[in-house]
Amino acid sequence: MNFELTLLLFGAAVIAFALISRWSQQGPMTAPLFFTLAGLLLSDRGLGLLAADPEWGLAHWLAEVTLVWVLFTDASRINLRQLREGHNIPLRLLGLGLPLCIGVGALIAYPMFPELGWAGAFTLAVILAPTDAALGQAVINNERVPVRIRQAFNVESGLNDGMALPLLIIGLSWLIGENHSASHWLELASMQLLLGPIYGVAVGLAAGRALDVGVQRRWVSPTYQRLGLLAIAMASYGLAELCGGNGFIAAFCAGAAVGTRTHVFCAPLHRFAETEGQLLSLINFLLFGAIMIPHALPDLTWTHFFYALLSLTVIRIIPVIISLTGTQLQFTSKLFLGWFGPRGLASLLYVLLVMQEDHAPGKDQLFSVAVLTILLSVLLHGVTAAPLAQRYSRYIQRNSADTGAEQKETSSFPTRRPFGREET
Repeated sequence: MNFELTLLLFGAAVIAFALISRWSQQGPMTAPLFFTLAGLLLSDRGLGLLAADPEWGLAHWLAEVTLVWVLFTDASRINLRQLREGHNIPLRLLGLGLPLCIGVGALIAYPMFPELGWAGAFTLAVILAPTDAALGQAVINNERVPVRIRQAFNVESGLNDGMALPLLIIGLSWLIGENHSASHWLELASMQLLLGPIYGVAVGLAAGRALDVGVQRRWVSPTYQRLGLLAIAMASYGLAELCGGNGFIAAFCAGAAVGTRTHVFCAPLHRFAETEGQLLSLINFLLFGAIMIPHALPDLTWTHFFYALLSLTVIRIIPVIISLTGTQLQFTSKLFLGWFGPRGLASLLYVLLVMQEDHAPGKDQLFSVAVLTILLSVLLHGVTAAPLAQRYSRYIQRNSADTGAEQKETSSFPTRRPFGREET
């Protein structure tokens, strides 16, 4: 694939979407859908302008940089006290719904894809567990949807990618180490899981505190506040990888340390992530359409299609309903939250991590199922977000009193906004 041509076409796609970006906030054409379709149009299945193998080094490099940045910025928004006090719905979705979703997904995947084994089934379920608010931006933008429901959707989407990552590391270690003893892959996973947080927290606390003092004493210019934060994410990733830990977990833990211990420059970090950081996400969706989908299409079967539909419905909705039992939410609200569990950027990046492992058995099968599920989610959630949000908001207004569980006040939580969403 020609790098210069890729930049040209990506720039043209960004300009084209910018012209419809305000309309897209309430319409079916979300940014992920637009860039996925643009990539598919430009692929060898369309105009033939962008064609490369999923093993293309630049695609993997972009995926890694994007994942480091997303994990770091999402973790920097975590406020544990605020979560405990006013966000019991996303806490249930994250603490109970996410593990149940992974468990149900693995139980269904194992008999449907026996060649994957339990390690592959578990890894596939983890890849498809995180949700992405960008694919349901019409839900976030619709102010008639109760704020408690919108916040639950946004908080869950902002945090579950980081929470699923350690499980992905375990799944990959299990998958790669199937030909080794159990002690071998357990040692591999534990090294990744222990050293990553140690180095991430160390870098986040030390560098974050140093920048915090510098900002308070007016030593640091606004530009280098943002660059300094980006450097913390990069340094934590690099140190952990050099020392045998997992760099992605280190970046997440560094972000959590920065968000917990430093307060002066978190706002510039979030503004930077919502503008410059979005470009990385958008080009990943363009490459998803141009490279990943065409590569997966020839290997797809009805079994892949059936599992993808189950992943977006039964495997997601049943755990959500179970996890929200006792919250006094109406059953319609539980179904609404269950359906809007779109698979997007995190799943896309996670499957590319799997493709990097040369010795991972069944990785092509994992790739095909995950790509199809993400594609269906981009299409179905993008198209249904606006009409279902409108119908749900009208239903709640008719059937929920001001004191209902949906209408309870909740504090604002600075999670990642969907693409194109402007601050007010």
